[in-house]
Amino acid sequence: MKSLHFSTSVRSGINMAHQATPSSQKALMMELKSLQEQPLEGFRITLVTESDLYNWQVAIFGPPNTLYEGGYFKAHIKFPVDYPYSPPTFRFLTKMWHPNIYENGDVCISILHPPVDDPQSGELPSERWNPTQNVRTILLSVISLLNEPNTFSPANVDASVMFRKWRDSKGKDKEYAEIIRKQVLSTAAEAERDGVKVPTTLAEYCVQTRVPSQDSSSDLLYDDLYDDDMEQEDEEDDDSELESVGEAGGFSGVEDGGMSTRCYDDQDDSGNEES
Repeated sequence: MKSLHFSTSVRSGINMAHQATPSSQKALMMELKSLQEQPLEGFRITLVTESDLYNWQVAIFGPPNTLYEGGYFKAHIKFPVDYPYSPPTFRFLTKMWHPNIYENGDVCISILHPPVDDPQSGELPSERWNPTQNVRTILLSVISLLNEPNTFSPANVDASVMFRKWRDSKGKDKEYAEIIRKQVLSTAAEAERDGVKVPTTLAEYCVQTRVPSQDSSSDLLYDDLYDDDMEQEDEEDDDSELESVGEAGGFSGVEDGGMSTRCYDDQDDSGNEES
């Protein structure tokens, strides 16, 4: 699996195109950096190729105490050029037997459906994609969907029927569980090839490790890309502060609202409706 290290040639190429950098590329760069600095439990994020911000590779570790425990599942996220106004696509590369995953690996989930009004879909517009969503919300929705399939309009009818039998029998009908466990076991070889140690306990699963930068100059990629934006924001902040002084006679402090990450069992599972 490729690391998130960016080569000198990639940095130079992006810097040369700085003036023409699409807003989607800037948004993806920020999200990638955020996921490096504040990793999400149970996931590993890399770029398919260093020069392409629109194609990401995701490794999903199966959550402990579920049928997927010990699994190592690979997927691709492909972003459109008008991201975040249009949703990305999410496709599993690992073969998956699941009610909401098509045979080709595409995930069928409301959060990835375009924000259009489609009464026949049975989805509310609020359940679909909107520009406030991001890669973190997508990943949390997918991991939630794995463990809590939506069987009302499945992408894989046979898997849906089998899952309902397993669920309604409270595990006595073992066909669905046996297929999932076989798929989990089959991922061990690929994890070994990639040099990945798959977490099998809750303690291991919840460990968060910041991805180390292999080249300290890689941070310059982000800095150069956003220098102009930050300067503009600083100017706007200065203007706002001056106005605040004039109106209130002082400055108001804003506490840094940094994102706190929690382990899977505590995560909000909203956004897992599919059609």
